[in-house]
Amino acid sequence: CVARGVTYTREHMITAFELAGYFVSHAIWSVSDSPEPFTPMLASSGEGGRELQRFVTGDLQGAVEKARAALDANELAAWDGVLLFDGRISLGDGKYDAVIIELRSYAFPGAEATLAVPYTPLSSGRFKVHKPKLLRWHACDDFDQTSAIQAFFEGVDAHEEGRKVWAAALDESV
Repeated sequence: CVARGVTYTREHMITAFELAGYFVSHAIWSVSDSPEPFTPMLASSGEGGRELQRFVTGDLQGAVEKARAALDANELAAWDGVLLFDGRISLGDGKYDAVIIELRSYAFPGAEATLAVPYTPLSSGRFKVHKPKLLRWHACDDFDQTSAIQAFFEGVDAHEEGRKVWAAALDESV
């Protein structure tokens, strides 16, 4: 696939997952010792390297919507884009705080993946990071899911501080 003068390959969704892993590791580090939700972030990678935008407003939902619009618009002409925000998900019989991650590889219009990394906040007595959950894998049949998840964890491990927090707080029971 060629777009914007760049030849894209199936590996671009894999690089989006690596980008997501790196920045979710940063987000986990941020929430590990704070009672406050982290600021929604839009990470992108392209010809100029990685970029990070934070969306600060007085309204968390409004910030997420602005960040999502920026993810959809791809104004930076990035190869990959990743939106990360603090949210909640239902698992089994409970609700959990989670870092929600929406991924795009812009060479493949319509291809979207969503992950959640549930966590138990420090206010519960002990901060815990739970197993990531793949919530959406839409129009991604051309991509190898196993390779994408492996790239995600390579990204997690690449963030020095986040990797330490993740390892110390890992609770795979959820």
